[in-house]
Amino acid sequence: MKQAIVTGGAGLIGAEICKSLLAHGYEVASFDLEVREDGVRHFTCDVGDETSVAEALARLGWDRLDLLVNNAGIANPDRGPIETLSLDEWRKVTDSHLTGAFLMSRAAIPLMGEGASIVNMVSTRAFMSEPNTEAYAASKGGLVGFTHALAISLGPKIRVNAIAPGWISDGERLSDADRQQHPVGRVGRADDIADAVLYLASAGFMTGQVLTLDGGMTRKMIYAD
Repeated sequence: MKQAIVTGGAGLIGAEICKSLLAHGYEVASFDLEVREDGVRHFTCDVGDETSVAEALARLGWDRLDLLVNNAGIANPDRGPIETLSLDEWRKVTDSHLTGAFLMSRAAIPLMGEGASIVNMVSTRAFMSEPNTEAYAASKGGLVGFTHALAISLGPKIRVNAIAPGWISDGERLSDADRQQHPVGRVGRADDIADAVLYLASAGFMTGQVLTLDGGMTRKMIYAD
């Protein structure tokens, strides 16, 4: 049985990734600050803290790993104007996304054999922005660079790729305009991302790449009326 760790496995996208991996025969462990009752092995872990990562892996006790999904991170990108953004808040956001992926990858790599895979969760916000999202955008942009650098360092033994989700619905009320601004005609779902994780876990000729899943939004030109 293949084994996978999903960070942020209690959140919207993370929980769906865990569910999908379980359905496809993986043994799955979630590293998160939250715990769910869903058949997944959950371990409380602050991925941005070196000691917490080491302790969670020790509690897990696996001697090998086939897939690491670095999905954890503070979800709300708007941290207010940069003039009032504290250094502590900046570090809190970047640690949850970028430093967490570094610490988890560094700790997991010794367990990963030939053909193993790492998938980093970036965002279309690495390529385009709204106001007051500097810490989030910098974290996700950093993860893009981390992905291709790590792919070169670890190849050919381990492949490293990333997924850049666009708007993923969490069940909020959606308008026709919300749907119509996506060329595919709908907002994304968590299972869209889970399907992409499964693909990247087995896509043996793909490494160092970012797979953008945004319904085509980043390819649509928008002009003010």
